[in-house]
Amino acid sequence: MRSIGLISDTHGYLDPRVFEHFALCDEIWHAGDIGSLKIIDQIEGFKPARIVFGNIDDKEIQQRTQENLHFEVEGFRIWMTHIGGAPPRYNPQVLPTLRTDPPDIFICGHSHILRVIRDKDLKNMLYINPGAAGREGFHKIRTLLRFNLHEGLISQMEVIELGKRGALT
Repeated sequence: MRSIGLISDTHGYLDPRVFEHFALCDEIWHAGDIGSLKIIDQIEGFKPARIVFGNIDDKEIQQRTQENLHFEVEGFRIWMTHIGGAPPRYNPQVLPTLRTDPPDIFICGHSHILRVIRDKDLKNMLYINPGAAGREGFHKIRTLLRFNLHEGLISQMEVIELGKRGALT
């Protein structure tokens, strides 16, 4: 079993409570718009990490991360990118691949909207966007997701609220 902490859109601010909420996680995945190399260092220094860059991330961050990650964990084929759109309006750059070879789980950020939904049109693919954990953007509440993957089963999906967007911890 693998326990995953999923975060996105930190925009240069990493709430210190992330480390408490992800303490029992095996890996942390960041779906882009990191905003600072320091955040990458903090996450990678804490747990094994998988990180994609977003549209606000500079060249230094892009050199340390990738635009797309395709990987397998616990029987799941996973694709993580930053700008993926949302069902049924996916980003035109990802849609052809989603139609021909959908992953089991498609993870993205960018919208700042927390959303977890099955896309029945794409072989029941699980679409996950953890919302935004940073203080920048139009979201009202900063959010994270935590879940377990085990032999093709996903369980204990939890939404973690970090408070209002502009609030300091």
